[in-house]
Amino acid sequence: MKQISSVNNKFIKEIEKLNKKKYREETGMYLIEGFHLFEEALKAKQKLLYLLATDTALSKAEEYGIDIEAKNIILINKAIARHLSSTKNSQEIFLVLRIAQPKQFSFNYGKWVLLDNLADPGNVGTIIRTADAAGFNGVILSPESVDLYNPKVQRAMQGSQFHVDLVIKDLSETIMQFHESDIPVYASMLDVNAKKLPEFAKIPQLGLVIGNEAHGVNKQLAELCDDKMYIPIYGKAESLNAAVAAGIMIYHFA
Repeated sequence: MKQISSVNNKFIKEIEKLNKKKYREETGMYLIEGFHLFEEALKAKQKLLYLLATDTALSKAEEYGIDIEAKNIILINKAIARHLSSTKNSQEIFLVLRIAQPKQFSFNYGKWVLLDNLADPGNVGTIIRTADAAGFNGVILSPESVDLYNPKVQRAMQGSQFHVDLVIKDLSETIMQFHESDIPVYASMLDVNAKKLPEFAKIPQLGLVIGNEAHGVNKQLAELCDDKMYIPIYGKAESLNAAVAAGIMIYHFA
């Protein structure tokens, strides 16, 4: 076990940079924080590149079978924990994991959510968590969507990133792959040709496209879909939050 006591330590500065997308992309690593994500990572048998924790947090981590004398275990103080934390009340435990995006992926089965340029990290994380809870196979994010490894997305997913397949890929290509396997793709959008969600029967395989919070599903992308759907609003609200709408649709097909 290595011990670091200064926030100005070179290694700590490198770890801190993992809170930025550019550095995550350069290093192929990302940072997660907190005991719940730590537990989920262990359950999923994720390889821990580094584990940084205070003395108190390390004692708790040892209860999970972690060898605290291992070379990749770093003992830090509370000042460093506050420095690294992206939350107000840090649990003083941090994990560095490897980003593992598949170069090739088959979408020839199952139920999937496709996120078209979603910008809010809380929405993205919540949709992924909901897809996991509903038994969907995975979520595909357009390259323009918020970064999957953003700390806010990680917190909102609550460990679901270890349970379902998450792929960053061009959605037009993805939809064509779905069609090659005779899997229908539905776009969630307000459109004169859209049908009410209750009109759609539950089916064993599908792709469900959720659009950007402000602009909805890209029109060109929508034209590639087999059908368009919307959730009826019976009150006076103009619209639903993207994550809430996605959750209703996901469970309709669960």
